Amino acid sequence: MPSSFDEIQIGQVVSLGVAAVDPQALETFVKAFAPGWPVERGAPDAMIFALWSRLDDQAVADWPQTKRLGVDALRWARNPPAGELLRGRMTVMGKDPVGDDKGIVIAQHDLLDEAGRLVFSCLTRSVFAR
Repeated sequence: MPSSFDEIQIGQVVSLGVAAVDPQALETFVKAFAPGWPVERGAPDAMIFALWSRLDDQAVADWPQTKRLGVDALRWARNPPAGELLRGRMTVMGKDPVGDDKGIVIAQHDLLDEAGRLVFSCLTRSVFAR
């Protein structure tokens, strides 16, 4: 990721990394947060969101992002099975400078399965330092 808002390009695609649907974590998550969900159906939607959130948090740690303003348009396309490796990516959809020291970046985030199929997507609005 570029080191400042001004270096970010519309259309730029950034990797968020990879995360596996760990079988033990799936069972633990279902017991705690989705009782009654059959693990054979794969990861429940809330776990998919948690996996994306973890990837996103790790990716932005070194970015000039200072604040997340919103997460909108959440879509779940499928529930990946235990053991599935998910790949995260962010595509910059737009950006708008706000004064001399910051700007807002609008991005689409996707989680894809090993076959490249969409698992989850959302739109974000974030503040980046200039």
